[in-house]
Amino acid sequence: MADTIADTRRLFTKPQNLNDAYGPPSNFLEIDVSNPETVGVGRGRFTTYEIRLKTNLPIFKLKESCVRRRYSDFEWLRAELERESKVVVPPLPGKALFRQLPFRGDDGIFDDSFIEERRQGLEQFLNKVAGHPLAQNERCLHMFLQDESVDKNYTPSKVRQA
Repeated sequence: MADTIADTRRLFTKPQNLNDAYGPPSNFLEIDVSNPETVGVGRGRFTTYEIRLKTNLPIFKLKESCVRRRYSDFEWLRAELERESKVVVPPLPGKALFRQLPFRGDDGIFDDSFIEERRQGLEQFLNKVAGHPLAQNERCLHMFLQDESVDKNYTPSKVRQA
């Protein structure tokens, strides 16, 4: 019994100081998907989403970035990660085929409630993927999150820490 008490005491030898408790977290990666904007007309109409990233992880070249992406860009990212990385890539929110049918009583895929639901799903997807250490090494993820435009003809590669 005396051994157990001594072992327990050993766990608490270093008291937490104020910096540990209230200082910046050692590593953080925050990704928000927000401000959906629908652009275009007719069959050329689509919705883009703002992706804001804040991090102190050394693997990302920019500590803060903001880009706009559409659903098809997320599909491209998912396909690239599935092909190039060893990561089990989570699914994207659905394609909503029934919402694209004509003669609906609402705005289909441009309905505010659908856009908000999709926005939440895209944000969850990105946070899961970007939080994975193996996915963080993929060039496609960095380009998607931080480059102004996505070069879909890029050469897949691994990112090295700066």
